[in-house]
Amino acid sequence: MKTFVIGIGGVTNGGKTTLAKNLQKHLPNCSVISQDDFFKPESEVETDKNGFLQYDVLEALNMEEMMSAISCWMESPGHSVESTDGTSGEEIPILIIEGFLLFNYKPLDTVCNRSYFLTIPYEECKRRRSTRVYKPPDPPGYFDGHVWPMYLKHRREMEDITREIVYLDGTKPEEDLFAQVYEDVIQQLAKQKCLQ
Repeated sequence: MKTFVIGIGGVTNGGKTTLAKNLQKHLPNCSVISQDDFFKPESEVETDKNGFLQYDVLEALNMEEMMSAISCWMESPGHSVESTDGTSGEEIPILIIEGFLLFNYKPLDTVCNRSYFLTIPYEECKRRRSTRVYKPPDPPGYFDGHVWPMYLKHRREMEDITREIVYLDGTKPEEDLFAQVYEDVIQQLAKQKCLQ
């Protein structure tokens, strides 16, 4: 069975989950898998020399479990995870995978049909992060001492990726981002249907 997998990556608080949920509402036969659901327990997360828990690294995530969830969806598309209702059997099943370290994990390289990456500037990212409540909470200095440096490191690693990634300005209004990506996805789906 044909499927269509969308990867939405990007900086913390960049709008990934909001975009994924908006797309899920409007795309038929669509499921979402969120990387945030695969964090290891705090007791298994490393601490750096400054005492910061290293959550912004692949080792803090159970990526094998995430890949297993993706594989389960691929084996039975549209029948697992959270799927939208009222779909016709003719629609191509769509999976959205969203997370902050998607494109730094090699096994995902061949999974996505279309990849998007949300960026926002440092000040906006820090402002948005400060409005969120995390468990455990961010200690003082965590954003500047760990979160942002890890984002910059992972973003540099992405420069070696050869497949196409569409970069998005996360400071745009969420309706504009949604419209841009939705239109692109519809075009990509039309191309895929033509190839069937």
